[in-house]
Amino acid sequence: MSAGKAKKSFWEMDELRIVSGAMVILGGATALMVAMPYVLLKNIEPPAGLKPYTSVQLTGRQVYIANGCIYCHSQQPRDIKQAPDAARGWGRASVAADYAYDTPHLLGTMRTGPDLFNIGARQPSKDWHLGHLYQPRAYTPGSIMPSYPYFFEVRKGVAKPGETAITLPPALTKPGEVVIAKPEVLALVNYLIGLDHTYIPLPALATPNAAQAATKP
Repeated sequence: MSAGKAKKSFWEMDELRIVSGAMVILGGATALMVAMPYVLLKNIEPPAGLKPYTSVQLTGRQVYIANGCIYCHSQQPRDIKQAPDAARGWGRASVAADYAYDTPHLLGTMRTGPDLFNIGARQPSKDWHLGHLYQPRAYTPGSIMPSYPYFFEVRKGVAKPGETAITLPPALTKPGEVVIAKPEVLALVNYLIGLDHTYIPLPALATPNAAQAATKP
């Protein structure tokens, strides 16, 4: 065999090793991170306190996704041993069953803003959420959250029947003006207020005494 053919054969074998190794690593990662969690979690039932989303909340969830809220807000408080999320008022650590109705899951990857897993419990006011989306800094001084003026219509006069006029601090409106919330932001706020996971996520374990009593005739 010539030197040129031997060299070519060597590189072909080397490429085969690289590709084979990459496929083995990819297959292992897929099994560990996709297949195994699916098998372990596919039959988990939603907690009794978790309600399915309403049609309006599902619409609001799509608005949440479309406007990139997931890029700055998470929905997964961590265990107290990992982070002070509970001390921040974000609630208990989440469990898999909390996301039974979430497709796709909106866990998030960053916490530029506060976690929203329980924002509906922390802030149940529709007026607050609407005003905060219109101008965050009027409600949270120093906030770096962007405002969403395109969710609202500002005009002279009063709200028409069926419209929702939002209540704002006096500095944000001019005399005779009204700020009307559009349907998409009303749906978004409905979704946010629905984010309340303050129920008990898992059934309490029976004590030994209770278990023994249950087995007695």
